Amino acid sequence: QVQLVESGGGLVQPGGSLRLSCASSVIIFSRNDMGWYRQAPGKQRELVATISRGGSTNYADSVKGRFTISRNNAKNTMYLQMNSLKPEDTAVYYCNAKSPYLGDYWGQGTQVTVSS
Repeated sequence: QVQLVESGGGLVQPGGSLRLSCASSVIIFSRNDMGWYRQAPGKQRELVATISRGGSTNYADSVKGRFTISRNNAKNTMYLQMNSLKPEDTAVYYCNAKSPYLGDYWGQGTQVTVSS
């Protein structure tokens, strides 16, 4: 039933790095706008970064300069490189695929914890 599968989460110290991956066997990434969202305890799910079908990227102000979103269409895989991690980055991170006409697809989420 899962359309998107995230991986790469874990526990890191402040200032550390992680790379998240998102893959799918049923959704063709090159045909959809894609993005990463996150949800911290007690907070609403928020947008982290997006990448369009044409490759244009956008970032939330809180992660600009630290996170990089990318996509490998040949591998049908999307990535989120997270550097200089802060405790406030702690959240469950979700992969999203957005079809303009068919709607949204979501992964199950992967936990990222930044703590000393």
